[in-house]
Amino acid sequence: MKTIYVSHLKKYYRIFKRREGLLSAFKSLVSRPQHTVKAVDDISFSIGEGELVGFIGPNGAGKTTTLKCLSGLLYPSAGVVEVLGFKPFKRNNNYLKQISLVMGQKNQLWWDLPAMESLRLNKEIYDLTERQFRENLEELSQLLEVGDMAKVPVRQLSLGQRMKMELIAALIHHPKVLFLDEPTIGLDIVMQKKMRDFIAGYNRNHKATIILTSHYMADVKELAKRVIIIDRGRLLYDGNLTDLIKKYADHKVITAHFEKEVKSEDFRKLGKLKSVNGKSVSFTVSRNRAKAVAVDLLKNYRIRDFEIEEPELEDVISIIFQSHPVSHQV
Repeated sequence: MKTIYVSHLKKYYRIFKRREGLLSAFKSLVSRPQHTVKAVDDISFSIGEGELVGFIGPNGAGKTTTLKCLSGLLYPSAGVVEVLGFKPFKRNNNYLKQISLVMGQKNQLWWDLPAMESLRLNKEIYDLTERQFRENLEELSQLLEVGDMAKVPVRQLSLGQRMKMELIAALIHHPKVLFLDEPTIGLDIVMQKKMRDFIAGYNRNHKATIILTSHYMADVKELAKRVIIIDRGRLLYDGNLTDLIKKYADHKVITAHFEKEVKSEDFRKLGKLKSVNGKSVSFTVSRNRAKAVAVDLLKNYRIRDFEIEEPELEDVISIIFQSHPVSHQV
């Protein structure tokens, strides 16, 4: 049985509109024009135990709405949603004790109190014994290197420190399913890397099923082998990250570093230039020409270093969105 099963999930909202002005305000008392926003529009997927899946899409794609349906915060307009054999919207206590939703822009910690007070409250909510609480807290504290941060009022913590404590609060009961919505948003590069390492370790050590949404493609590339891409509520892709790049990107990126300074004119015939910087040049070529272009460069120039790479994931995602225009209103 799949840990997460979603079949033809839909979540629609009725939105009322009115024009500006006093007359429009009076008219709206009698008749208010409205339209339907399809936040999630007929998507299906399933996720097995221990999988870590990247959930990708632009702002307004329906990612957070989907996670809220999976966690039971929203009732779906249509479709079937099951997690761990439960229907999330029924908010069964046994279900809620096995999941956790972490939203990078929301916090569950009491602002003016030390995080330990919130952790103690979660201990009672999840019916943890004192021994379970202490063991889980020690494990998570060591993995995240928080030291005595739990004793410091939350408002005095930095953003990175606060996010660490938010994660501990969300994981203190060792959930089997973890929904992560932008967990590294606003963090610096070093802290993002530490967060990714922690998430990977938690997934590996506890065989937790994790859905990760992020606008930072580095999060997705380092953590997820499989990605689900949605845009305006519609599913565009569900599969292996490597296959995604091969399917939608028909080019490779060649970067060469030369012994002497070069001019851009010398390379326009080889491919589409990305950048020329003194002794370095980067350009894209079609996959079937990459080998021939590489041979040409090595044969005709004195090269200090040379790279042939797949395009950046951000570029591939952009190609997908441009090639799948969809409407989200009726």
